[in-house]
Amino acid sequence: MRCGTLLDPATRTAKRDVTVYLADGVVVEKAPAGARVLDLSAYACLPGLIDAHTHLLLQGDPTEVEYDEQVLKESTPYRALRAVAAARIALDHGFTTVRDMGTEGAGFTDVDLKKAFEKGIVEGPRVFTSGPAMSVTGGYPLLGYSWERKMPDGVLKCDGADDCRKAVRWQVQNGVDWIKVYADRSYDRTPDGGWASIANFTPAELAAIVDEAHRLRRKVAAHSMTPTGHRAALAAGVDTLEHGDVLDDETVKEMAARKVPYCPTITALDSVRGPRSRTNPIWNEIWAAAETSFRKALAAGVPITFGTDAGGFAWDERSEADELGFMVAWGMTPWDAIRSATTTAARLLGEEGKLGCLTPGCKADLIAVSGDPTKDVKALSAVRAVVVRGVLVRGPR
Repeated sequence: MRCGTLLDPATRTAKRDVTVYLADGVVVEKAPAGARVLDLSAYACLPGLIDAHTHLLLQGDPTEVEYDEQVLKESTPYRALRAVAAARIALDHGFTTVRDMGTEGAGFTDVDLKKAFEKGIVEGPRVFTSGPAMSVTGGYPLLGYSWERKMPDGVLKCDGADDCRKAVRWQVQNGVDWIKVYADRSYDRTPDGGWASIANFTPAELAAIVDEAHRLRRKVAAHSMTPTGHRAALAAGVDTLEHGDVLDDETVKEMAARKVPYCPTITALDSVRGPRSRTNPIWNEIWAAAETSFRKALAAGVPITFGTDAGGFAWDERSEADELGFMVAWGMTPWDAIRSATTTAARLLGEEGKLGCLTPGCKADLIAVSGDPTKDVKALSAVRAVVVRGVLVRGPR
């Protein structure tokens, strides 16, 4: 691949007129025999982007109405077909890897999607799976229906430390890469201006989940919006904090010291705050707090990883690359934003030196864009070519 400019996020450098060689799904030092030439000399090339928080099996849930309709009215096969279309949109936006953070009532369909993409049955990004995320009885939709009806669950529920250990084992048995937990719910303000929420798990339950996951060589991602959830999640030893819209000083200090990644998902919050605030104004306050939290974490050196929560907004509603614009507007340099979706995200996934890079030995995931994203990250919204697993899936032939 002949690149007009090659961007290296690891070194924050841009080199002109560079040729990248691919063979057998990896970057190599020399052109293989019989190599085909792909001319990308009009574009800037960089590693394929990583979205570390998505929901392929969800197609937008600004309110509980949209969520309930998908879980109640759509079959799992139909949702899987919609997920394939969502995955294609992710590829077209330049995201060659996604970490899927919960199938929302669709079981382990994300594991099946991962297999289908890897085998080339259909085109799709690399997928790191988490199956059904975990919560407690009464802690997650579907809620509010007649007690006489047995309703489906959007998550895998567990109660008590032993039951939660068993739930982790069940997840691992079915092939998940990550364990996703919901640390808190029901967000509100306190009379003194602070924040309140309900911690979903007891300390013993959450500690059992993290301990069992780590024993089985899996990491744990925690949905956590307020300090109540942050304290519970960090005390249990989770590996990443998702959303983190209200970060207090104590949380930021601990995350910075322990280098716990923070995945802010600003795009989804921007998408849902309007519809949700019509019935609960707390979402406007959460939005106002989110920028302050982001800037505080950035200043303290907390590892900030790119994640959009795509699926929380409809996949065809907006580009995942919108997140980069928010990150820069909230204080990141363009290079830092690019690194959040490449090298930083690769480190979170345990794929440092394999993903988010284009040096020999890295996996052959590459995108080409118009313009210079190191000057204006909006250039990453103009993807012209996408290569995943060494296969050109979009762009000049």
